[in-house]
Amino acid sequence: MDRVRTGIPGLDDVLGGGFVKGSLVLLTGTTGTGKTILASQYIYNGLARYKENCVYVSFEERAEDIKRNMLNFGWDFEQYERAGKLIFVKYDPFHMEDIYGLIENQIRNVGAKRVVLDSITGLGLNIRDPSDLRAAIFNLGRILKKLGCTAIFTSETPSDNHMMLSRYGVEEYVADDLIVLYYIPVGTEFRRAITVWKMRGSEHSKKIHPFRITEKGVTVYPHEETALKLERG
Repeated sequence: MDRVRTGIPGLDDVLGGGFVKGSLVLLTGTTGTGKTILASQYIYNGLARYKENCVYVSFEERAEDIKRNMLNFGWDFEQYERAGKLIFVKYDPFHMEDIYGLIENQIRNVGAKRVVLDSITGLGLNIRDPSDLRAAIFNLGRILKKLGCTAIFTSETPSDNHMMLSRYGVEEYVADDLIVLYYIPVGTEFRRAITVWKMRGSEHSKKIHPFRITEKGVTVYPHEETALKLERG
């Protein structure tokens, strides 16, 4: 089974060697859990360490803001844009008419193998019907699979219910893999944790592992476990 290594310290161990090549990965969590940082680290490592071209599609933040924030971790995306190895796309979720063609063309133009869509929660601002939203996510996934990409979709979950896996309750059924990030109070402090909820056709850790965000990005601790009390809303 071909694997795509994330290059994120500790995460590939938790994943059993990395993402399965060509998989669609849903990365969920509440605001502030580090979804954009982890997704950006996946893209940057693909460019810098594994020589894979990438596309980053944002439905919310401006590309300029993402790139500026990621400089705090030493990740200079603009050098790869200038070299034609990376394309940032800021897309308005209120205009879905040509999104499929736009994303497909950008992936083909750069020959991308890694793609991030951050965040598909924004799609729900325009697509209210759950069946239509599921179809939109499915169509995006179909394009990515056709082009052989290994992609991360981010999705924001409600902060008052840590057992919810996605905002709209449909995203997790389209994804091959599901990774959940937590940032919740334990005693007198907040702790970050990560778990792999599912990976189709692949073994992975079933435990909840702590992780930290440092000046170098995300580090997961695969040999440590954490107990989080997850309240139902």
